[in-house]
Formats: sequence, structure tokens, C-alpha cells
Amino acid sequence: MIRRFVLTGAPGAGKTTIAEALKERGYAVVDEAATHIIGTVPGIEQDTPRFLRTILELQQQREHEQRAEIQILDRSPICTLALAEYLGAKRPEMAKHSQYQRRVFFVRLMDFIVPTQARRIGLEDARRFERIHADVYRRLGYELVEIPPAPLETRVAQVMAGIDAPAR
Repeated sequence: MIRRFVLTGAPGAGKTTIAEALKERGYAVVDEAATHIIGTVPGIEQDTPRFLRTILELQQQREHEQRAEIQILDRSPICTLALAEYLGAKRPEMAKHSQYQRRVFFVRLMDFIVPTQARRIGLEDARRFERIHADVYRRLGYELVEIPPAPLETRVAQVMAGIDAPAR
């Protein structure tokens, strides 16, 4: 039986860094889709419905292709619903989300944001997105396992402990 654990949070919180560290430890990681889309389809963010739909499709495709028994998702399609809410856009139609573990690792923001080509959000907007993001997951019945600001090794250990913990 495949167990999919979602690693999520606001842009710049450190999710991908944690995911990369888990990958180095042998975990199967499904890479985040939005950054890839922004990097390969210039200006797509200007067409919000297309942007959201394309992210959702790529994320679902990547999940479908991964066959490992335990998977770590660097974001999930539910994150796309949160992004739509943050942008004030219509929510894209999404396939069922019951295939994810009910415990979601919610990586909390540090007190800074490192801008990148894909991450053009400031700290205050990231905090607002973080609140929306957490709310969307809770409304859908997920339990957020808080991963607070801490050194990388501490955060990775918290996620690993949560993966190995018995389901509730």
C-alpha cells in the first residue's frame, strides 16, 4: 500500500531543502510542480487559470509516476487549491485527495525569504499565504504536524519521526 506524506507550507519556508535532504536519505520524493512550471513556461503566471491547471496536472502526473511504497510530496494538489484562494481565483477541479496521509508536515516560515526566479513573494505576503494554506488543509480534514523554524537536521528528523510514527 502506497503511503503519500505531504510536505507543505508557504513559499520560502524550506520545504524543498527538507525534501532534498530526505531524498539523500533514500526517501522517494515527488518534486514540487509550480517552480518547474514557472521556470519552463515564461509568463504563465499571468494567465492564472492556466497556471493553476498546469501546476495541478503536473503534480498529479508526478504522483502517478512514483511507485515507491512511502512517498514524500514536496507540495500536493491541495496546495494548488490554497494558491487559488491566495490569488482570489476560482479553484481548479481536482481529483480526489484521499490518497494522502491525513498527517501533513507543515513547514513554518523562518523570519526571512530568499528571492529566486520562481519565488517573488515578500515575507508579509508569505505569512498571509501560510495562514491560507494551513486553513485549506484543515478545512479538508488534515492534521497539520508543525515543523517550526530550526536547523535543517532538526526539521528533517521531525519529518522522519512523523513518517515512522503509527497512523492515528
